[in-house]
Amino acid sequence: MKPVIALVGRPNVGKSTLFNRLTRSRDAIVADFPGLTRDRHYGNGRMGERPFLVIDTGGFEPVAKEGIYHEMAKQTRQAVIEADVVIFIVDGRAGLNAHDQIIADDLRKTGRSVILAVNKAEGMRHANVTAEFYMLGLGDPVVISSAHGDGVRELLDYALDMVLPPVSDLPDWLDASGVKDDMPILNDADIEAILKNRENKDEPFNPVQDAERAARPIKIAVVGRPNVGKSTLINTLIGEERVIAFDMPGTTRDAIEIEFERAGKQYVLIDTAGLRKRGKVFEAIEKFSVVKTLQAIADANVVVLMLDASQDISEQDAHIAGFILESGRALVVAVNKWDAVDSYERDRVKVDILRKLIFLDFAKFHYTTATKGLGVDALLQSVHVAHAAAFANLSTPRLTRALHTALEHQAPPRKGSGSSRPKLRYAHQGGQNPPVVIIHGNSLEDVPESYKRFLEGRFRDAFKLEGTPLRIQFKNSTNPYARRR
Repeated sequence: MKPVIALVGRPNVGKSTLFNRLTRSRDAIVADFPGLTRDRHYGNGRMGERPFLVIDTGGFEPVAKEGIYHEMAKQTRQAVIEADVVIFIVDGRAGLNAHDQIIADDLRKTGRSVILAVNKAEGMRHANVTAEFYMLGLGDPVVISSAHGDGVRELLDYALDMVLPPVSDLPDWLDASGVKDDMPILNDADIEAILKNRENKDEPFNPVQDAERAARPIKIAVVGRPNVGKSTLINTLIGEERVIAFDMPGTTRDAIEIEFERAGKQYVLIDTAGLRKRGKVFEAIEKFSVVKTLQAIADANVVVLMLDASQDISEQDAHIAGFILESGRALVVAVNKWDAVDSYERDRVKVDILRKLIFLDFAKFHYTTATKGLGVDALLQSVHVAHAAAFANLSTPRLTRALHTALEHQAPPRKGSGSSRPKLRYAHQGGQNPPVVIIHGNSLEDVPESYKRFLEGRFRDAFKLEGTPLRIQFKNSTNPYARRR
């Protein structure tokens, strides 16, 4: 087992910055804003030959008895229980305060090994910055700068020495896990590239490679407007309070990945921040949360779009659904809080869905109550069906037969009275997740969008593709004698 290191401290002391440095990533949102991190955030790290797991936590308020800070404290305490070593981070520039003393007392009662790290100490004399923190009674403080990396290696060596033997004594299997030293750091340009190329158009179709992808754990992103029950659904699926589910919009700010197993099958759940209308997003933090949510959609295999049955199906719901469709991701829709509406309202919601989300006719709709677990098992089953459809192998003979059957039922229209009718000859698969069908023929630039949608429906019916978008691309055949005279 990898050793587990939990990062604990009051708000805005630099826990997420240290988390990103230890994991060589930008997975945790970092800003000069207290209370930004709320849920437990796990990441893999590696120091030389020694791998480890690190947990980022929200600002610790041990005395909070209710509200969001109480929920954050529960998450922090759970991280401490799971940890082998706790790094208690304090702010060297702000100095010691009563809050630090309360946290130190709380950590001392847990019986865990605690290392005191004095952060934000760049350019300061170590003796001066650490003097007052000896009052916490946690031994010699380690002076670091998580933003600049000063002292971080020494801190990590100290933490790992508490739970791991020297490098020479490590078993061989430990060397095969963890994060590589040369792991690239995700920057803003990477995020933009992911969002622009989310259809993987430049990747050639490789059945072997795509089969390997299909065998991996199903990556499920749960998205929707704020306060529709995304975190509650995830907690219900996992069977524990893994993420904060609080009756306040905007509780989740980051995209939290959670691995879990159910009925022998592996999953990765992604809890995301609620997406509001663009005109209502003012804070820079929320804007970055939106980017993380869009990135989660692009990285997922299946997206669960959650709607609130107690509210009208809004234009924003349609916008989110449109982005998922544009991303080409398999989709399952959960209409949550179904127990909160009467029979009349239920009928109204179903009519509203048919009117506003008709373009999602390929997706399966489930009516759920996440707090009670109603409809959750059927929802997960539809996730499997959608995932299988997204990675389906479509044979060329069956595709071509389906194409010819569609042509016999309805031929493509002519563009004008004097023009020739487009000739669609054969089809083959060009990719997965979503399935891509490439049709070869002549004069295919004249095929209208309406006929393309007709073909999508015929292919979907022929291969029983439920829950995934389908892409059709046309490729004109070239005349080998066109340039000869």
